[in-house]
Amino acid sequence: MSSVRQVVTFHYTLRDPENRVLDTSEGADPITYLEGAGQIIDGLDEALGRLEAGRKTRIQVPAARAYGLPDPAQIGKVPRSRLPVEGELKIGDQFQTGPDRGAPVVRVIGIEGDEVALDANHPLAGVDLTFDVEIVAKRAATATELDHGHVHADGDTCE
Repeated sequence: MSSVRQVVTFHYTLRDPENRVLDTSEGADPITYLEGAGQIIDGLDEALGRLEAGRKTRIQVPAARAYGLPDPAQIGKVPRSRLPVEGELKIGDQFQTGPDRGAPVVRVIGIEGDEVALDANHPLAGVDLTFDVEIVAKRAATATELDHGHVHADGDTCE
């Protein structure tokens, strides 16, 4: 990462180890973020910080620098009656564990009678990722952006 923190705007296509496209900004607006503010995964943030505007490249991000390695402590069983989900549950279903936006998202990994095994690890934990990126623009972050920890659009003021 450069000594001057940057605002980086980029397009991307994210692929898994089997080369399947998991996500892309193609056909949409590019992503803009404040370098080093924790808004994107660390391995991608560090790699983008070394690239100049206009550059297209492929970036490999190992699992440990992406969504981390699976944590066995994030896997557990709970009675079905404690889950905030009505109706049938299937393996692979995902849901938020509470009403607020910050509540963890879990994935159903097993069902045995009235017990449901849940995994709170990120779905991409343990997965090495490949990003095809194009750096659309880079500029020095403003003092206000650094102070607030996020990018401000032209004329945008936040309280």
